[in-house]
Amino acid sequence: MAAEVIRAHGVQVAVYDAMPTVGRKFLMAGRGGLNITHSQSFELFLSRYGKRKQEIEKWLIAFSPDTLREWVHGLGIKTFVGTSGRVFPLGMKASPLLRAWLTRLTTSGVKVHIRHTWIGWDTDGLLKFKTPEGEKLVQADAVVLALGGGSYPRLGSNGAWVNYLKPNVAEVATLQPANCGFDVNWSAHFLERYEGQPIKSVVLALDSFRQKGEFVVSKYGVEGGVIYAASALLRDAISVQGKAVMRVDLLPDKSEAQLLEKLSTRRGTRSMANHLEKTVGIKGVKAGLLREFVSIDDIANAERLAFYLKYIPVPLIAARPLETAISTAGGVTFGSLSEHLMLDALPGVFCAGEMLDWEAPTGGYLLTACFASGSVAGKGVLNWLGA
Repeated sequence: MAAEVIRAHGVQVAVYDAMPTVGRKFLMAGRGGLNITHSQSFELFLSRYGKRKQEIEKWLIAFSPDTLREWVHGLGIKTFVGTSGRVFPLGMKASPLLRAWLTRLTTSGVKVHIRHTWIGWDTDGLLKFKTPEGEKLVQADAVVLALGGGSYPRLGSNGAWVNYLKPNVAEVATLQPANCGFDVNWSAHFLERYEGQPIKSVVLALDSFRQKGEFVVSKYGVEGGVIYAASALLRDAISVQGKAVMRVDLLPDKSEAQLLEKLSTRRGTRSMANHLEKTVGIKGVKAGLLREFVSIDDIANAERLAFYLKYIPVPLIAARPLETAISTAGGVTFGSLSEHLMLDALPGVFCAGEMLDWEAPTGGYLLTACFASGSVAGKGVLNWLGA
């Protein structure tokens, strides 16, 4: 995006990518359907950036979710709004969009160099690249670093750039997993029966956070949409307290009083499993989750059972490793950058995308802010060059 903005003003631009092809993580983002942005109100959209919303608001004012949709349309690809409010390109795939974009860039004169891994600067301030033909030096009047975070390193973003910026060039907050799963100490019996199964239509709660959705029982713990939405809070709680206890409401559409009324009916000769299914519809993996974390005595007590159906405590031990996360928290701090995303310590060098110290849940928020930051950095370069 930075390259496109800069080239549109007649400046010569070269893109250097470490991988054999460009945009590999962009393609990964589209594997389940490319969710480019979200159609909700600007205020609600902005709230998804948490403690960094003040900084990112400036990007989104200049390059909004609506601007992004118009940009996609300009590449000849229509978009639609899904039932959840998420915005997708028609066809759902990332590859047609990426092909159209690269064609437009190269046609405009942007030069793309693949298999060029940036490895810092030489003593004269030239950019150093490791290539199949050996080390290469490049002089540039301005530089945009868009080096990604540390998740999915096989796609190119391995966080190695941190070593070239710390400690003298920029303050870099420790890279951490975002939109990630968490470890749970499941019993062998629970895993044997329920590994890989989704737990649907539940509400996850942690402190003031409450969100309806679903998650999946994994070999290591929990994964999935509602877990990713709460991942920053869960990760930070574990960092401070050594663990986090998320509360799961198995029946969010029923009150505790309603459940107690149903559960208080005579069970007769029915087993407790049968009673749960017949009265409140709890069975399968939901029943398994209840038994995993609630004692037999509490399940046998109608009042306690009604409470725990709305409030199952699931202890999380640790976040999954950074390389398995969807995205990255941490990175170059905003205190090291100008409003145009130029490094204070290196005039003419700009940063954009996931390598900056921000995070957001999935749902189009990550991609929108990455595009917007590229646009801001591109305009910053033009301002710096006096173009």
